Amino acid sequence: MALNLADLFEHAVDAVPDNPAVKVGSRTATYADLERDANRLAHHLQQQGIGAGDHVAVYAKNSIEHVVAVLAVLKIRAVSINVNYRYVEGELDYLFDNADVVGLVFERTYAPLVAATAPKHARLQTFVAIPDATAPDDASDISAFGGVPYDEAVAEQSDARDFGERSPDDLHIIYTGGTTGFPKGVMWRHEDFWRVLGGGIDFYTGVELEELDQSRQALEPRLVTFPMSPLMHGGAQASLLMHLFAGHLTILEPKFDPATVWQVVEREKVQLLFMTGDAMARPLIEEYESRLGTDAAYDASSLFVISSSAAIFSPPVKERWMAAFPHGIFSDSVGASETGFQGMGMQDPAHISTDGPVVGLGPSSVVLGDDDRPLDLATNVGAVGRLGRGGSVPVGYYKDPEKSARTFLEVDGTRYSVPGDFARIEEDGKVTLLGRGSNCVNTGGEKVFPEEVEMAIKAHPAVYDCLVVGLPDEKYGQSVAAVVQPREGQAVELEELRAFLRTSLSGYKLPRHLTLVPEIPRNATGKAQYPKAKEMALSSWAPAAATAGVTA
Repeated sequence: MALNLADLFEHAVDAVPDNPAVKVGSRTATYADLERDANRLAHHLQQQGIGAGDHVAVYAKNSIEHVVAVLAVLKIRAVSINVNYRYVEGELDYLFDNADVVGLVFERTYAPLVAATAPKHARLQTFVAIPDATAPDDASDISAFGGVPYDEAVAEQSDARDFGERSPDDLHIIYTGGTTGFPKGVMWRHEDFWRVLGGGIDFYTGVELEELDQSRQALEPRLVTFPMSPLMHGGAQASLLMHLFAGHLTILEPKFDPATVWQVVEREKVQLLFMTGDAMARPLIEEYESRLGTDAAYDASSLFVISSSAAIFSPPVKERWMAAFPHGIFSDSVGASETGFQGMGMQDPAHISTDGPVVGLGPSSVVLGDDDRPLDLATNVGAVGRLGRGGSVPVGYYKDPEKSARTFLEVDGTRYSVPGDFARIEEDGKVTLLGRGSNCVNTGGEKVFPEEVEMAIKAHPAVYDCLVVGLPDEKYGQSVAAVVQPREGQAVELEELRAFLRTSLSGYKLPRHLTLVPEIPRNATGKAQYPKAKEMALSSWAPAAATAGVTA
């Protein structure tokens, strides 16, 4: 047996074949269903000449077929490549070329973009079209590039599990969201991915699990989990795999809609809800509150764990959730595609941080000082450094040794993944996450972390959402600028906002510019699009008035 992602799924299949594994809308697939269909698709891919080490992209919204496709690729020791379904032609071209894709499983509604892109990539020869998750009768033409409908691809294939021995050294690649540039493919060994993202280690104690431990858990009563992010996001994919390995039921939806989420929670008795910060948390709690005290109130009594990661879950929004679910367990998780799980903080109404997520560091997580060496947490309270992780870390970025060298460091014989998030050391070995250093605003020599300022701005009653960026400033080098989406019917003015913030932020952190926008730019998972926000701020920026009437 090998510590391989396909093997870990198959152990769960053998333990609980008849358990429901994935449910999307009214469709449910058991573990045996996923196994059968993944084996059939895997055999089809093999017939096209695809095998160990080949790269197969999955280009689709959340669906049962999306899950089957990922599992099929893993089973034949190929490498699945996650594709952002919001990409335009140029972005698809970049990804297909950068990732050396030879096969593509895609949602049929994207056929026109595939037709425009495929001829430019000679190595890309295999195309399987799965039904559209929201429009299953889509009949877009796929003949021009040799596409095969999913049903035809698997119709005559064997459902046998006859793929041979696998290796813990097989690669699994997660392409990052590309919020600060082109996406990068993070290369993980299967065993390392399992250890830090698939549940292969106890996140609190650091004790490593044995290969069959999760499948033994599958024999116990299952949990009903609902990760709301798209599977094309690494965090959602990891959540799915972790819960498949342990025999749980994972609920998926092809698109995020607050009312639908609460209907699903009520109908399926969801116990664990995973979301991406305020981008999901705010519309969700507002929809839930809108029904309170009415005959149509949502029944979410089954829900007992609410977890947020990858984006700010701000104090005002968190307080509303805690008021609505006083017996719920709330957690902020910290991690990245390059590190996996790094830490978790359990939240309660009396101890909500106003600066950023406060978490206890997980196994092998460290804070590195300016010399790239780990800081002692006990003697460096208040120090700010880069958050990193040792132990099971990625091999590097695919085809990018230069960026790999900057992110994956070897210090005194230990290898660390350090993607650029900064953290402040707190008492009791905890840290406050400050945000990505690449977004840091350097104003007059002082470093301002946008997420800290965003947390404070979101406490303003007229603010719905915001991002903070740096703009050029002749005097200070950069100045802090806030891009704000006001609440409907509300007004936000710079000086009033600055006065509001003075009780929680130092003067140099206060925004000197304010840009009001109808909607904050975020990607499909809710992650901030800082380059786009900076474009918005620059378009409304008047250099001549950069500091007029504004004092620190």
